[in-house]
Amino acid sequence: MLQQHYSISEDISKRYFQEIETMNRYEGIERFFDIEAQLLREIYQLEATAAKNSLSELLDILSVRSGKHFFRAIRHYFVILSSVVTRKLLENQAPSKKVFAFNVACVEMVDERLNDAEYLQFADDLIEFFIYVISERKQPSYKHQTVNKVIMYIDDEVETDLSVEDIAMYFSISTSHLSRIFKEHVGITLVEYLNVRRVEESQYYLRHTNKSISDISEQFHFCNQSYYTRIFKKYVGITPKHFKDRPDYEYFRFQLPERLL
Repeated sequence: MLQQHYSISEDISKRYFQEIETMNRYEGIERFFDIEAQLLREIYQLEATAAKNSLSELLDILSVRSGKHFFRAIRHYFVILSSVVTRKLLENQAPSKKVFAFNVACVEMVDERLNDAEYLQFADDLIEFFIYVISERKQPSYKHQTVNKVIMYIDDEVETDLSVEDIAMYFSISTSHLSRIFKEHVGITLVEYLNVRRVEESQYYLRHTNKSISDISEQFHFCNQSYYTRIFKKYVGITPKHFKDRPDYEYFRFQLPERLL
């Protein structure tokens, strides 16, 4: 076992120094991590278009270096990038189960859906997914701290069968008081916000899983598929089926009203 350890270590060292020599033959490699740092800033600042452009630059650099092994290189890089974003979610105090699920989902998406014919579209979709999940963890800054806590609680528990009564009980306040302060500070009712978050989250299951629309409707605790379709169309503009069939259609994202902050 010890001999095997040394042989692996020596092999890694050999490959490392060979790679250093190889890198000297390529221009632009030294910019890779600067662009990556820029990409991560853009993701964390929710700048989707800029982040997509930065990722495209990184893929161009990888294509020059990797040659015929380019597809394998981008597959590996997408997994690495997903892990980096995962750590950011932990820093933003996302629940461990959601962080782990995010990382697993990204790896599975790379394994199952990445293909050489549509890797640029996949890259854009990955950025959209990153930004969506990061945006969930943006701390709301309303003047009422209970409202801020309620928003974060809903974001963490969006796939559970939450009701206004459940939330009020969790925070030990009356449903009437909770409903009043939420509408006063956020500008929409708590029931509306629950529907908005469920619709937002369900978009990714429609586009990136093989689940049926009825299963997704049940997963997010809509009373039936017909109601889910009506609420989905209200916010997204098209039905769940059309959204599932149109990968170019932009994701709906609800912006908390700033005028009431």
